[in-house]
Amino acid sequence: MTVVSRISAPAYRPRPSVVRRDSGLYAYERALARRGFTPIAGVDEAGRGACAGPLVVASVVLGRQIDGLCDSKLVTPAVRESLYDRILATAKGVATVIISPEEIDTRGLHKCNIAGMRRAVARLACDPGYILTDGFPVPGLPAPALAIWKGDQVAACVAAASIVAKVTRDRIMTALDEQHPEYGFAVHKGYVTPGHRLALANHGPCPQHRFSFVTVARSGLGSEMGENEVGAGVV
Repeated sequence: MTVVSRISAPAYRPRPSVVRRDSGLYAYERALARRGFTPIAGVDEAGRGACAGPLVVASVVLGRQIDGLCDSKLVTPAVRESLYDRILATAKGVATVIISPEEIDTRGLHKCNIAGMRRAVARLACDPGYILTDGFPVPGLPAPALAIWKGDQVAACVAAASIVAKVTRDRIMTALDEQHPEYGFAVHKGYVTPGHRLALANHGPCPQHRFSFVTVARSGLGSEMGENEVGAGVV
């Protein structure tokens, strides 16, 4: 069963028994809609564990059910692109926030993550009646909110946000690969891989690297701190 973090109060939290009975990716949305909470926004990010490139946060309010929708990490790039197009064509609201490596180095990864989620919700064309976030509770949201561990695997609007964030970021990294072909950004998307480590050892970091991350710091030209790095190898 999904582990649920704390929610902003006062707020309704769908009981696990209710969600289990009404199973499927749209279970949370249906449970909330029965209580009158509409529309429902999902929020997720891409690039948190990368050592290069931006952090991208997306918020989505779905308009109708989308067949095949799931966590962005569980499908191929071609399927992600197809889902991305269908989300943009049918959603009631889609917003993205792009946070630069420089801002991540200055403010810290987690602060940027939380602030990015707030900004993504604020940019939606419609005002959500309830907000589902992936992983982290987000204070200061404009509506009741529920943080769901691995929410992109159990809540449709969060899965949609994960698709939008991932496709947006992948396109950015592919474009950055043309500017800095020596790093292979189009292949590993800025995450830590043996090839990326070798490129850092040979060339040092470029302005698109996060200088506060351990892998970049260890290349010999980055920050001595390297406190931000939280993950590696997830493309």
